[in-house]
Amino acid sequence: MNLLSQINPNAAGIDIGADRHWVSVPKGRDEDNIRSFACFTADLYAMAEWLKQCQIETVAMESTGVYWIPVFQILESRGFDVKLVNAHYVKTVPGRKTDVLDCQWLQQLHTYGLLSGSFRPEDQICKLRSYIRQRDNLIKSACIHVQRMQKALTQMNIQLHRVISDITGTTGLSIIREIVSGERNPVKLASLKDGRIKASLEEIAASLTGDYRSELVFILEQELELYEFYQAQIQKCDTQIEQCLASFTDKVDVEKKPLAKPKRRGKKQPGNAPQFDLRTHLYRISGVDFTAVDGLGALTVLVLLSEVGLDPNRFPTVKHFTSWLGLCPGSRVTGGKVKSSKTRPVASRAATAFRMAAQTLCRSHSALGAYYRRMQSRMGAPKAITATAHKLARIFYRLWTSGEHYTDPGIDAYEQQYQDRILKNLKRKAQAFGLELIPISNATECVS
Repeated sequence: MNLLSQINPNAAGIDIGADRHWVSVPKGRDEDNIRSFACFTADLYAMAEWLKQCQIETVAMESTGVYWIPVFQILESRGFDVKLVNAHYVKTVPGRKTDVLDCQWLQQLHTYGLLSGSFRPEDQICKLRSYIRQRDNLIKSACIHVQRMQKALTQMNIQLHRVISDITGTTGLSIIREIVSGERNPVKLASLKDGRIKASLEEIAASLTGDYRSELVFILEQELELYEFYQAQIQKCDTQIEQCLASFTDKVDVEKKPLAKPKRRGKKQPGNAPQFDLRTHLYRISGVDFTAVDGLGALTVLVLLSEVGLDPNRFPTVKHFTSWLGLCPGSRVTGGKVKSSKTRPVASRAATAFRMAAQTLCRSHSALGAYYRRMQSRMGAPKAITATAHKLARIFYRLWTSGEHYTDPGIDAYEQQYQDRILKNLKRKAQAFGLELIPISNATECVS
C-alpha cells in the first residue's frame, strides 16, 4: 500500500470557536500536542508563541462567521503561512475522523497537502475593502428610508414621483424639506423645481395637492432626517476611502502618462458615486484605466479592486480567475456525458459587480453591447448576463495582467466578425457534404 508523502511536515491545525480555539501540532513537538486557547488577544499571542516553540511554519484553520479574522491576522503578522479552509472542502476529503478532534483532522490533512486556502488579498486591500463594504451597507440603509419617504408621500396622495424621476434629487429634497417645515401651497412647492426638470409647474403643483395628515408628515420628517444622517455618514466614509487610496504606491505617473478623457463626458454621474476624483486614483494605483471597458464605471472598478486586490499573480490563469468568480460554465461530466454546465453558486461581491456591469450593456452601442444582445436573443436575459459578465471578467484579467489599454472594436466590427464566423462554419459544413457555397450574385450570373 502506497503511503502519502508529507508535503507540510511543520503544519498545525486550528478549529476556530466562538470562545475557545483548539490547536493541534505534530506529535513529538510538545508533551501535549493538542491545546486549547481562549479568544482573548493575550491568549492569541500565547498561541502564536507556542506554535513558534513547536517549529510550526504553516497553519490551516476552519471557521464560519468572523471569529477567524483576529487569529488569522495575528498569526500572519508573526510570519506563519495561514490558510483559511472552506468547510465544504474538508468534508469532501475521503477519510473518517470519528475518534479525533477537528483540529487533529485539519493538521493531518494539511500535512499531506490536501487542503487549499481561501483567497484573501493583502492587508492594505483588506483595509480598503472594509471601507467599501461599510459604504455599501450605508447605501442600503439609506435606500430603506427613501422607500419609507415614498410610502408616506403615497399615503398622503402626493404623486411627486410621477413628475420627477428621483425624489432624493435637488428638486425632490427641496420640496420634501418645505413640506416638513409646514408649507402646503402646491404652487409655492412647485416653484422649487430645478431648471432641468421637464415637467411644468402646473404638473408638479397638481401632483403636490394631497391629504397632508399630521402623523404622516411626522413620519416623513423622521425618515428625511435618517436619510440625511446616512448621507453624512457616506461622505465620512468617502473621506476615509480617499485617504486609504492616497496611501497606495503609485504604479504610473499621472503627470507623465495622463488619463484619457472619460466616456461619460457631459453626463450626470451616478447618484452613489464619491465626490472626489476616484477614476484618477484607480488609474494611479493599478496602472490601467479599467473604465475604458464599456460597463465598468469607476465605482464598479473600485469594488472589483477592493475584492481581488492589485496582484494578478494570485490567479495563475484567466480560467482560475473566472472559476473563482463562479462565472465560467460548470464541468459536471459523468461517463463522458455532460450532466450539467451551469455555473456554480458563489457568494462573491466581485462576481455581482461584473453581473451588474453586464446588465448595463443592454443598450450600449459597443461590441460588448452587441454581444449581450446576441446572447439575450439566444438564451434569454439571465444567461446573457452571466455570459457577458464572464467576458467582462476575461477582459478585466487581460488588462490586469498585461497593463494594456482597452480599445472597443465597435458594434460594426463585432457584427462583421460574427458574420464571418457563421460563413466559415457554413463552408465547413458544405465541404463535409461535398458541396460548395456560391454567393447569390454569382449564382444569378450562371443561370442567365
